[in-house]
Amino acid sequence: MQPSAILESALYVTDLDAAEAFYRDVIGLQRIAKVDGRHVFFRCGQGVLLLFNAEATKHQLPPDAKLPVPPHGAVGEGHLCFAASAEEIDRWRTALERRGIVVEADFEWPSGGRSIYFRDPSGNSIEFAEPRIWGQ
Repeated sequence: MQPSAILESALYVTDLDAAEAFYRDVIGLQRIAKVDGRHVFFRCGQGVLLLFNAEATKHQLPPDAKLPVPPHGAVGEGHLCFAASAEEIDRWRTALERRGIVVEADFEWPSGGRSIYFRDPSGNSIEFAEPRIWGQ
């Protein structure tokens, strides 16, 4: 057996409100769920981006919790890559720079395909890349 896709990806953020504004207003994702101080979730294509306040998710659940999700969290910056065409990457770079967001790297992979990297408000490394960097 083999999974057919990644359904959700999680990043841990230090300021949930700043992260929500960034992924909504800069990246343009649609918010689908939110619990103040704990998490905000966004639709991205057929998947979901989960943004968690790690401090609120790394402890044991209270006995009256509605869902038995085990504790989880991470320390430090994570990474997430969004798929984009070469033309979209050009537009993303321009849009990010207009907002004062520094593009840390912009390069062609030896096997083909381009990537740009920048940071979200929590310092997570965010990338836009052509899917062909992975042979797609």
